[in-house]
Amino acid sequence: MLLDHILKPRAVAVVGASTRPHTIGNDLLKRLLEYGFKGHVYPVNPKGGEIEGLRAYTSVSELPDGVDLAVIVVNAKFVLSTVDECAARGIKGLVVISAGFKETGGEGRELEEALAAKVRANGMRMVGPNCLGVVNTNPNVRLDACFAESLPVAGDIGFVSQSGALGGGILNILKDLNVGFAQFISIGNQADVNAETALEYWENDPDVKQILLYMESIPDPANFRKLATRISKKKPIVALKAGRSAAGASAASSHTGSLAGGDRAADALLKQSGVIREMSLKDLFSTAKVFANCPIPKGDRVAIVTNSGGPGIMATDAVCEFGMQMAPISDETKAELRSFLPAAASVKNPVDMIASAPLEHYRRTVETVLADPNVDMVMVIYLPFLGLKDIDVAGELMRIRADHPEKPIVGVFMTKSEFFQQLSEMKVTVPFYMYSEEAAEAFCRLNQQRLWQARPEGVVPQRPMDEDRALSIFKAAAAEGRRELTTRESLEVLDACGVRTCRSGMAHSEAEAVELAARVGYPIVMKMTSKSTSHKTDVGGVRVGIADEAQLRTEYQDLLAKLEAKGLLEGLEGVIIQEMVKSKRELVTGIATDPQMGPMIMFGLGGVFVEVLKDVAFRIAPLTDIDAQELIRSVKAVKLLEGARGMIPAQMDKVEDTLLRISQLADQHRFVKELDINPLMVSDKDGEPIAVDARIAIDVDAVKAL
Repeated sequence: MLLDHILKPRAVAVVGASTRPHTIGNDLLKRLLEYGFKGHVYPVNPKGGEIEGLRAYTSVSELPDGVDLAVIVVNAKFVLSTVDECAARGIKGLVVISAGFKETGGEGRELEEALAAKVRANGMRMVGPNCLGVVNTNPNVRLDACFAESLPVAGDIGFVSQSGALGGGILNILKDLNVGFAQFISIGNQADVNAETALEYWENDPDVKQILLYMESIPDPANFRKLATRISKKKPIVALKAGRSAAGASAASSHTGSLAGGDRAADALLKQSGVIREMSLKDLFSTAKVFANCPIPKGDRVAIVTNSGGPGIMATDAVCEFGMQMAPISDETKAELRSFLPAAASVKNPVDMIASAPLEHYRRTVETVLADPNVDMVMVIYLPFLGLKDIDVAGELMRIRADHPEKPIVGVFMTKSEFFQQLSEMKVTVPFYMYSEEAAEAFCRLNQQRLWQARPEGVVPQRPMDEDRALSIFKAAAAEGRRELTTRESLEVLDACGVRTCRSGMAHSEAEAVELAARVGYPIVMKMTSKSTSHKTDVGGVRVGIADEAQLRTEYQDLLAKLEAKGLLEGLEGVIIQEMVKSKRELVTGIATDPQMGPMIMFGLGGVFVEVLKDVAFRIAPLTDIDAQELIRSVKAVKLLEGARGMIPAQMDKVEDTLLRISQLADQHRFVKELDINPLMVSDKDGEPIAVDARIAIDVDAVKAL
């Protein structure tokens, strides 16, 4: 099954095993033996003899039958021939520790491509090359084919690391935190096995209850999204994604493109896949700790039990700032608490037992609060007072946890660092933090997973579009070698896609402009459309609030004069006469293309300040209907759409429809590289979203190839 030959082998061969101490070939062999691998271990060294008390075979071809996994630690130039020997011997699993492949440049890349092709041709699976190894702590396997510093501690985490050294460091720190793992894969150059392979393998593995990822790249974003979206519904996936997208360095000419820099694409992909993203190792460890020791809560109502008022208030602030609720303690619970707590104690939430609280009060208070049906999670705060020992309180919390496993409990112990050192030597079943903000964020992660699991799956709807009309516009522009469509062409494409655009027409002369304005109806907006100038406002090419024919003629003549003065008159295609949409709310939406993740959809507050205020968010195309709803609600500007300060609420279903239509355009026509609808105005009259201005950029060669 998928990776069984690698992670659940019956026998392991260490190819490149060595008698020399402190070499990888020697250390790996020792680790396999010290950790107590349940199968057979066979060293392979051309010199033969004996290594670590085991017979050393001079070649892979000499090995006995039944070897599932070969751990290869030979020089890179011998790896391909070693793989040939493994294939001939029927070995299906490979872990290539050896470096010297694509990380070294051109020749190494060619060598790695040949290696991957050989693995595929022989129906094998390979971890690496240039990796740290693999681990499986299951007591029936006990495989430690890894040269990390410390022996692994069993737990329930499946951990994938693209960086070998960092992966080893993370394993060491997890051990110090008393957080164990079930399986570990250092994927290295991920020539075959990658994070997606591990996700799929662990999807239904009962040993793995949560998945941690350290990633520097996502080779196949579409497949990652499909797998992670499905698997994260079953178990938490927590990722530390390092590196930055090349999109930030692209010469994007649109607002959408220029705002899509950095790793917005990776962030959007992880959000849409239900992956909890952490930005630091500290946060990764904090989240791993809470998932390892707490169930997923039934709701977001938090109760705080403390022996000091100040930290209780700070914890309350943190809970609210992370978007959760303070649990409303029931009258029955309050009465029970009053029956044993001193008169000076507070039985509201946070429950303040006061500094003199003995161990018995911790036990009774926490159990009473846990029993309240209004409480979903409990944070317990301890400050050292009157000789009560921190380790004794921690032990009491773990006993309560054993009796009440159905609700999450976390401890905040504002005490000496020696306490946390003591915990590292114990079997810990409750996550302990030094600060309430850490504990609140940990609860937030539990709640995030709860909300994701309850979130509808969503569908990618297919809207009817006039494909032929849109394609004819794209092909006409490409035939002229133009990367950017004119304003008129861009609005026509949107109209063909079913996006509501304002009533308009094209005029090539002053007389035509006057005639068209009479049909559209005053007041109107006049916009120049040019094959050489895309940012119209920079040259005075947008005239708004034109009330009558006389003003129109004056504005038209002034526009031509200014363009002639700037030497831009020759590129003028004409002017667009549009209905003037009265709106106090300007939005922006569009398409930006990330070189790795593909097309992204942007939405946010629009107008001339879009790149200043940057109240925008992104999602990867194609959007599901749920993605579209969440994209709209992820920006601060959503409050304007909901009808703030007496404004007519926006027609949210039509805003969502607009996003879904441009998502469909982006997904079906990858040659559309950039698109801006700015502004997308929300009509003051009825809340309808109307595309007033648009710009589209295309890949000319891709269109010509159609």
